[in-house]
Amino acid sequence: MKFSEMDEAGWPDLQPYLDTCLLPVSGLLGDEAPWEMADKAARAGQWLFPLEQAFKGRTVTLPAYHYHDGSEEASDNLERLCERYRQSGFRHVILICGRPGLLRGNIGADLLLQPKTEDEQPDSEALRQAVTALWRKSGLDRSPGLPSGQG
Repeated sequence: MKFSEMDEAGWPDLQPYLDTCLLPVSGLLGDEAPWEMADKAARAGQWLFPLEQAFKGRTVTLPAYHYHDGSEEASDNLERLCERYRQSGFRHVILICGRPGLLRGNIGADLLLQPKTEDEQPDSEALRQAVTALWRKSGLDRSPGLPSGQG
């Protein structure tokens, strides 16, 4: 689900089932032309889309975190944000980026998903497997709506 699909009255009933948040990270620097901004945001969306489709009843897609340059300061900010999401009730935080190498180290997320090279395309099955492996590791593998063998 996307954050915009929820309302205050429905959230308490849904929250126990939606334990994982997906945070797209665009990696904008602020000096891009508008078309470059759109391309970077769309690239993060390409990596996000397979997860939104596969895990609609289990994840919440949050508003994109657009400005992240990979610096220590930016990573610290992202780490604090991940902690706030956990404090608000999410068990897992997954960061998704369309730029290779932008998300590095321990920045507070349970899983970092991003390409290894500029031309790498998202592999839907590999992305789903990474998320289900995270859930299995935590003992919370209850992926709704997936065919046998996919969760």
